[in-house]
Amino acid sequence: MEITQNNTGKQLTQAELAAENQSLRARLAYLIDQADRNHAIMMRHQAFDLEIVGAASFPELIGTIFRTLPVISDLDAVTLSLVDEGDDIRTVMEKLGVDFAAFPDLVFVPDLESLGFELDAGHAPKPQLGMFDAAKHRRQFPQPGVRLQSVGMVPLLRNKRLIGSLNLGSADPARFSPSLGTDFVEHMASIIAICLENVISNEMLKYMGLTDALTGVFNRRYVDRRLLEEISRARRQSYPVSFMYIDIDHFKRVNDSVGHGGGDEVLREVANRIKAELRVSDALARFGGEEFVVLLIDADLDSAAYVGERIRAGIAASMFELSQGVQVSITASVGVSSLAQVDDGGKPEVQAARLIELADDALYQAKEGGRNRVVRYAG
Repeated sequence: MEITQNNTGKQLTQAELAAENQSLRARLAYLIDQADRNHAIMMRHQAFDLEIVGAASFPELIGTIFRTLPVISDLDAVTLSLVDEGDDIRTVMEKLGVDFAAFPDLVFVPDLESLGFELDAGHAPKPQLGMFDAAKHRRQFPQPGVRLQSVGMVPLLRNKRLIGSLNLGSADPARFSPSLGTDFVEHMASIIAICLENVISNEMLKYMGLTDALTGVFNRRYVDRRLLEEISRARRQSYPVSFMYIDIDHFKRVNDSVGHGGGDEVLREVANRIKAELRVSDALARFGGEEFVVLLIDADLDSAAYVGERIRAGIAASMFELSQGVQVSITASVGVSSLAQVDDGGKPEVQAARLIELADDALYQAKEGGRNRVVRYAG
């Protein structure tokens, strides 16, 4: 019988040596398989990082996180909690057309305490890993019907400033044990935090560039862009679009009597009264001076004229109370046109200009007819 020694100096038979070699080969194959799997996971996460870094808008970024991260990380739930004091982020995103119904796993919280981390002024909060508790974690995981056993809440930090939480859930009770290392998820959360802050800042700047600073409604730049989009979509999908031109009657007299500060108050209140009569899908903008316009989606000429009459009546219904204790009576004239009145053979830019022109012509007729009235373009 042949005797040999292994690397510990123990004498082994040939059969024992063959068994040890087989065991070592199996161990090596397992390590190679683990390395291959870890490499594949790393490559998927690198691709994920590149995708979210390249996201050009808030919905694109959020959609990518919710669509991709559960798949590449084998998770049963992924949600985001964002701190939004005063609802500023949500309000701006809604004005930019974000449909939050499409993102039920996005949660806005009013303050840092609502995130559930231990807040210490001297230290950044650390990830919280452990068993899922329905009562404790229902704010982070609002969707019913998802069976979770363990969860990880990872702080989203930008320059040591807490902006939210990345919330990970698994049906595996051992997935997020408190002893688990957190370097990887913290790195992932830091990249997500950078992308979130960048895209939110860009969306805020976009909103500011499309908004009238005085009244808070959109400006002409926004309506010009939105009008082209809606005309193209309406022509393809065969739904009506109408346009409304609104002008405050005798506004120069208002400025002359109550000053430009009072005139600014009147403009803001007119914008509020117009908005009160519109749907979320409609768009209100200030074109400049005392002129406002409204883009009405899925509304024909009759429907638009009806809305115009409600707006006119709402402006004239009660006195405007100004901060200096003065009351003023305000009326407005309204001109209405419809895309159906525009030749559909031209380019969207030409059709948009024509739609505005027809509403402007109708407004002129309303002014000539005595003001404080609604006129639909009649050709």
